[in-house]
Amino acid sequence: MTSIPEALLWCLSAGTAAAVVLAAFSVRASGQRKALRARLTAAEEQNSATLHSNTELSARLRATEAEIRHLAGTRLPDLTMALAHPHVPVRGLLDARFAGSETDEALAAVLEQVGEAITKERTRVDAAAQSALRGATTTIQALLYRLQTALQEMQHRYDDPEIAQDLLNADFLNEQALRRVQATGVVCGAWPGLTREDSYLAELVVGAMSRLRGYERVQISNQLRDPVAVVARAVEPIAITVTELLANALHHSHRELPVTITLQQGNRGASVIIDDYGVGMHDDEIKAAMELLAGDGDLLLTQLGDPPRSGFAAAGQLVRQYGFGVHVEPSPYGGVRAVVYIPGDPLLTVLDESAQPMSVMAPLPHRSGMTERSSSALPTGAAPSSAASSAGQPAPAPAAPAAPAAPAAPAVHASYDAPATEGELPRRRRRKPASEAEQAPRTEPIPPRSPEETGSRWAALQRGTESGRAAAQSEPPRSPEGNAQS
Repeated sequence: MTSIPEALLWCLSAGTAAAVVLAAFSVRASGQRKALRARLTAAEEQNSATLHSNTELSARLRATEAEIRHLAGTRLPDLTMALAHPHVPVRGLLDARFAGSETDEALAAVLEQVGEAITKERTRVDAAAQSALRGATTTIQALLYRLQTALQEMQHRYDDPEIAQDLLNADFLNEQALRRVQATGVVCGAWPGLTREDSYLAELVVGAMSRLRGYERVQISNQLRDPVAVVARAVEPIAITVTELLANALHHSHRELPVTITLQQGNRGASVIIDDYGVGMHDDEIKAAMELLAGDGDLLLTQLGDPPRSGFAAAGQLVRQYGFGVHVEPSPYGGVRAVVYIPGDPLLTVLDESAQPMSVMAPLPHRSGMTERSSSALPTGAAPSSAASSAGQPAPAPAAPAAPAAPAAPAVHASYDAPATEGELPRRRRRKPASEAEQAPRTEPIPPRSPEETGSRWAALQRGTESGRAAAQSEPPRSPEGNAQS
């Protein structure tokens, strides 16, 4: 009886030990389950994060691809257009999230490099085009000058009025072609092609007027106080500039409206003021014109439009090379006012009218006791001579071909006589015809004037003007009784 309980006790003890072991294993398994659950949860979270990251990377990759396509299809074409037309905007990023990022910097670097490459290539191609045009215009200009000389010789050879009229018409057409070729060559960096003698400013302006169709609409008012002239090296450049500004005024105003030119003399120079009554210019057009007339920076032919408008560009090139100034602004008459300012030092001089008389076609200054010789009172039916317009002396444009011109009379020069009575201004008198004056022997040749002498004479003129004005302001006005008594 005693052995059974002991066996049972041992069995109970063994069962208890087994239960304890099972409990320990159960606790351990529960901990492992918890750890596995935690690891599974972490793995799931990591997997979710990985999926989210992959989704973001995929979206960013698609956005980057879209930005690259936007760069190639939109921004680069905008850039090429903006390089030719600065007012065209270049669009930015397609997705604002890339602003300031490495992708934005990389795309901006691509735009910059492409822009530099396009600019260099455009400059190279434009330089080659300008070189080709410069060579072509120089050759054509030389041929047109030879044709001009031949026409002049034919005008002197034939006395038939009808043939003379046809030659004058051909000469005027040749002058039109020469003007366009000359302006194109100047835009491309060519020399104007002619060297003149010192010429009166009034003669220069009328000579520039005679190169244009519709010259009869131009009215000139000469307000110069002295026989002001332009030095030889600047005569043709200033004539080209005045011609192009006049052409613009005539083209953009009605054919029945006048174009007025006023010659003004200041203390430091002289001005040619051109006013038209045309359609005018907007602010952006005036800004663009002033940029061309300033002559700053390199000029590309592609900036002149299609077809190229070379007038203002040619004037700007000459302004930069010779040192005079051009300004355009709205005119008080509703059109455009263009002012050509010629500084006295070193582009102006004063000529001796007794030694070098002014052409009879040039308008006289508005002086007391004188009548103005209007440029509109030119011979009817005569076409401008190339020799006259090239030398700064005008000749009228051709009239109807049916009206033959009479043989040209010899040129008549004029000068000022000393006043016959005290207090009177000099009067204009006629001199001998040029043909007779040329036959008369010249006792003393006129020596050429150096630039230093020219500058000193102009400075002396300015000093004399200023001192005279100061004396006139300081001296009190005299009464009529005092004048009668004296």
